[in-house]
Amino acid sequence: MKKSLLLLFLVVILATLPLITQQGTEFGGADGEAEEAITKIHPEYKPWFNSIWEPPGAETESLLFALQAAIGAGFIGYFIGVMRQRNKQTKLELAEKSKHVTH
Repeated sequence: MKKSLLLLFLVVILATLPLITQQGTEFGGADGEAEEAITKIHPEYKPWFNSIWEPPGAETESLLFALQAAIGAGFIGYFIGVMRQRNKQTKLELAEKSKHVTH
């Protein structure tokens, strides 16, 4: 448990350190490209809503997106691991029951 908490703490530190140290960075992504293309096609277009919070830089936005993807992948991996372990446990229990029935 302590090892897991330490690893989680390290992940949080590694994720937030660039947010603190890299202020005002620029990194274009698909959202910016899409907005530019829409503006070229339809200059009068108005967005339906605005963001609640704008990250300090596009690089920060990319970092947050990558962190979200990593957390999602970790959750999916954990879920698959739990299901595999449950399946193994069920097979072992069935093998034990069949061993007791045949003897």
